[in-house]
Amino acid sequence: MVVQQHRLRGGVCAAAAVVGVGAMVAATAGCSAGGNAVADARPSGDPVAVVRNAADVLAAAGTSKARTSMEMAAGGTRVTIRGEGGYDFRRSTGRLRVVLPKDPAGADEHRPITELFAPGALYMKNRGAGVPADKWVRVDTTTLRDGNLVTGGATDPAAAAELLRGARTVMYVGQEDLAGVRVNHYRGTTHIARAAHVASPHARDALAAAAKGFAKDSVPFDAYLDDAGRLRKVRHQFSFVNQGRTVAVASTTLLYEFGAPVVVQLPAHQDIYAGKVRL
Repeated sequence: MVVQQHRLRGGVCAAAAVVGVGAMVAATAGCSAGGNAVADARPSGDPVAVVRNAADVLAAAGTSKARTSMEMAAGGTRVTIRGEGGYDFRRSTGRLRVVLPKDPAGADEHRPITELFAPGALYMKNRGAGVPADKWVRVDTTTLRDGNLVTGGATDPAAAAELLRGARTVMYVGQEDLAGVRVNHYRGTTHIARAAHVASPHARDALAAAAKGFAKDSVPFDAYLDDAGRLRKVRHQFSFVNQGRTVAVASTTLLYEFGAPVVVQLPAHQDIYAGKVRL
């Protein structure tokens, strides 16, 4: 497959043109719950340790529903890609329905893309020029220069949490209300290379690839955890080089309804498109 040739330089470039899952991006619609501070006691525990442990707490929680958004400025236009579905953190598998924005010319909206996440792989349906409607495209995320943190138009929720393992500087901001849930807001900077070094086996190779592909190893973040230590929302601000220019991408993941059933059935071999794919 030619998919590997489209990585950050081609894959995200195509995204920036809103061709395929393209132009990445942004603030969450429904993912952001005001910033109303809640007067309450400061949570116990070192902020760095609490944030680094978020991925382990999610694995213990099992499953949740998820919403994602990705925002990027392309050609003077800010575009947003949104996703919604569910994720199984024990199996590191998930399913999202990703909705692309309209073309800059105001053309009809693109067909929603179905994305399936699995360790080391991303499966996409309704993705790529020339791919039959009943076929899936499979991408090896360990070969993508961004480790699929931005290329798919939605950051893998497990990878978003694993990335926090590389946090070095974290400050406690305060308590807020997020969709009726009291959460503790932490702000800091994580490092992709460090996260890859200490990540769970299922995420290690993809994050190692990302550590080589981004313009900056450091990633600013805002993380919101509930009183049980579960990650409810996280916003990362990535930076990569595209055709000699540094491009900023903001990716937000919202997690809710923990314990909700999540069933992910990966495509059979014969249902995966084997031809060339132009992203």
